[in-house]
Amino acid sequence: MTDQDDTHKMDKATRERLDRYLALSAATLLAVGTVVYHLIEDWSWVDSFYFSVIAVTTVGFGDISPDTDGAKLFTVFYVISGITIIATWLNERMRRHGLRAQHRRRGAD
Repeated sequence: MTDQDDTHKMDKATRERLDRYLALSAATLLAVGTVVYHLIEDWSWVDSFYFSVIAVTTVGFGDISPDTDGAKLFTVFYVISGITIIATWLNERMRRHGLRAQHRRRGAD
């Protein structure tokens, strides 16, 4: 049985709960990153949020970066966990979109 087969067997309510959980995890991740960078680096709230988003999306413009050792160490774990959470959330969103499109195509047949 493939991973996709498991997703097909998940009922709509379960998929929606999973989507809400992953969205909440992503929002929490960004909030935690914003607060930590604001406190450790003494950045503005906007710069802290901006860096949190740039870090977990792996864009990395390089216009701001952590200076303290604590913030650098936090960033290592933040990026690793952030990429995992964001990628899982986006993957689930795309999977649900694909399932809806497949369901519409089957309905049109």
